[in-house]
Amino acid sequence: MAEGLSAGEAANDLRRHKEHAASHDTSHLGPWVPVIEALLLSVVTIVTAWAGFSAAKWSTESRLELAEASSLRLQANRALADAMETRNFDSSTFNAWFLAYTLDNPDKMDIAERRFRPEFREAFDAWRATDPDHNPAAPPGPTYMPNYQQPEKEKAHALDKKAEAVFRTGEQSGGVADEYVRITVILAAVLFLIGIGTTFMGRQIRYGVAGVSTVLLVAALVLIAQQPRPR
Repeated sequence: MAEGLSAGEAANDLRRHKEHAASHDTSHLGPWVPVIEALLLSVVTIVTAWAGFSAAKWSTESRLELAEASSLRLQANRALADAMETRNFDSSTFNAWFLAYTLDNPDKMDIAERRFRPEFREAFDAWRATDPDHNPAAPPGPTYMPNYQQPEKEKAHALDKKAEAVFRTGEQSGGVADEYVRITVILAAVLFLIGIGTTFMGRQIRYGVAGVSTVLLVAALVLIAQQPRPR
């Protein structure tokens, strides 16, 4: 039995080889199509990396700011609780004094007054100076006097106001992160188009895919330019 290929088999094999080579020959596309695709791929890869980094950075900023806002609100609540506790103490000492006053017991009045906090004592003396026994326009009690100050309450208001501002900043940072994620999705579509475009042999199709990819890339760059840079 003869070994090797016959003349007909060799001719068929040669024809198949030429057809296979022709199917992978991109010379008919011209020199610019591969260059444009390579350039687009390089730019999109870099921009996608930047958009992904920006999205992650702004997302981290948002989480930190929202956590800070939560912490500030807890501090504000503690300060407000301290203010309420102080006011309740002042009210209890004043009620003890007032009970002794109604009983006309100076000794017990003195005992109650010794329990006054220095800050409350100042407001109490100012209230007594208004002659509440005979002055109908006098404030109902020492806690209604301008002299009565509660630093804890003022601190609570300040912390709550700061927490609200930080919370709004955190929301804005989260919104920026979402925008960068959307931009990353657009860039992913560009990468997909460039990748699938290389499977086509027609020059017009390759140019069309490259054109659409370029438009999407420019749109993504415009959107990035409108976003704040990572802090």
